[in-house]
Amino acid sequence: MSRSAVLCSMPATGHVGPLSVVAGELVRRGWRVRMLTGAGYEAPVRASGAEFVALPAEADTLDSIGAGERTRGLATINHGVEQAFVAPAAPAGQALEQMLADEPADVVLHDMTFLGVQTLFSRPRDQRPATVLCGIGPAGFSSVDTAPYGLGLVPWRRTVPNRLRNRLLYRTSRVVLRPVHRSLDRFLADVGAPGLDGAFFMDVLDRSDLLAQFTVPEFEYARSDAPAGLRFYGPMVPPAAEVADVATPAWFDDLDPHLPLVHVTQGTVANTDFTEVVGPTVEALADLDVQVAVTTGGRPTSALDDLGPLPANVFVASYLPYDELLARTDVLVTNGGYGGLHHAMRHGVPIVIAGDSEDKVETSTRVQHAGVGINLRTGRPTPAAVGRAVRAVLDDGAYARRAHEVGVAIARSSGVVGLVDDVEALVQESSYPPLTKES
Repeated sequence: MSRSAVLCSMPATGHVGPLSVVAGELVRRGWRVRMLTGAGYEAPVRASGAEFVALPAEADTLDSIGAGERTRGLATINHGVEQAFVAPAAPAGQALEQMLADEPADVVLHDMTFLGVQTLFSRPRDQRPATVLCGIGPAGFSSVDTAPYGLGLVPWRRTVPNRLRNRLLYRTSRVVLRPVHRSLDRFLADVGAPGLDGAFFMDVLDRSDLLAQFTVPEFEYARSDAPAGLRFYGPMVPPAAEVADVATPAWFDDLDPHLPLVHVTQGTVANTDFTEVVGPTVEALADLDVQVAVTTGGRPTSALDDLGPLPANVFVASYLPYDELLARTDVLVTNGGYGGLHHAMRHGVPIVIAGDSEDKVETSTRVQHAGVGINLRTGRPTPAAVGRAVRAVLDDGAYARRAHEVGVAIARSSGVVGLVDDVEALVQESSYPPLTKES
């Protein structure tokens, strides 16, 4: 009898990439793997060895939403979450149910934003596959020790005042975030799944049997009341043989090894307006004894033309060989993509972060809380703010030391091998009969 898995990912690079790594490991162990995601991601899914299944068009919307004007603050949660994740949930759930009807599976692994998986929880535990939540972003489970997700507030050090503050914030959040709570409750009622029953909307995520967070405890808030199924595996890193071979630009070997190298990027999603982070960084560092490596996240380098003539210490490429680049980097300036932050910390690179949209308000506070860098608390920093932060990180070795410590923790994490070990144990130890067909 072969084991069968279905993986579900919302259509975005930062979601599909980590789940494709998981799919590849399952395939290597002889699992039959199908992956449900957006039509634009067929190539990376098939490259992992998994079978590709396209989301219906009405659920394949996240990339187009992300390309539009980004919302910030409470609007990101109320309107952004409802539009990006709750609205596609019903058609995504129907597609998942059809896949399982066509061929049952032992386990469904889903990214934390794939709310269509909630359709499975309309059935008793022994009548559905095992489920695994894949934490491709900061953990959002409510806790007496943390403020509500989306507010970008780090825990206070003193326990009693911290818990009193958090209790008040959760009460307030259920009022100001009433639209997203109502929207999610309507969807849950429509599919027959348990409602929120007054819980914070992010707590819908802890229904899965295993809550696999793709980070290490050193980069996440401690929760004394964490869900029992929460486990940390570190970032999902593809085997070296599967890492895309990116050409090294001619200027790479001309970098002066005696000068600090600052790498600035706005990632692969929020990179339509380079005046947000790249522009202020280039301006701030123009007259410093540093070198600046800019990547445009796949966009043509001509996209930087709106910034005007670039200073002589700036070097530009669409992509760079990231491991080689980060091995030489002294500071990363970024808007805070979860995967990119972990890539930097794997190399012990300290961070200056400027992000206030999507989940970046939460990734920014993790950088601050973990001590691996400086949080500028805005998505549009001034050149003066960037310059001060970069100089502070270069002058104070504590940030680099802490980034190195987190990097050591990442290197020691069990990664995709440990995750799939636990998935296999979960399926093996489940009390219900296997749902796969005889091979």
